[in-house]
Amino acid sequence: MIPEIARSWIGTPYRDQQAVKGHGCDCLGLLRGIYEEVTGLSAPKPPPYTRSWGEAQGEEKMLEAGINYLVPTETVEVGSIIVFRMKPGCVAKHCGIVIAKDIMVHAHVVKGVEEVHLVDYWVKRIAGVFNFPEVSKDV
Repeated sequence: MIPEIARSWIGTPYRDQQAVKGHGCDCLGLLRGIYEEVTGLSAPKPPPYTRSWGEAQGEEKMLEAGINYLVPTETVEVGSIIVFRMKPGCVAKHCGIVIAKDIMVHAHVVKGVEEVHLVDYWVKRIAGVFNFPEVSKDV
């Protein structure tokens, strides 16, 4: 279920603070849209944010949101949400959804929502792994 829903967002253009399949989203908007489709719940609307995600203040807003609204886990598997720290020592500020072994969907600033391999570049940047609430392991 989760891989099919995530793939249905592929081709959606990148647009800051949007969460509309086919029209525009950023990585958080992608996650929010998929969250709503998977859980049937309204995704919490975040306050306005910038691409820096609180870097100047050192606030881990994306990881905190994951802890508050998702289920933290140690294992990366199909259906997992991965939060990334793009540079060592910086706050985590990007996320993607695993749709197959070593493949994820994420929102790229230039390319929009795309499917990419979960190669070492990404694996080395993992800051947190989460699952959707109340979702069966049979995804």
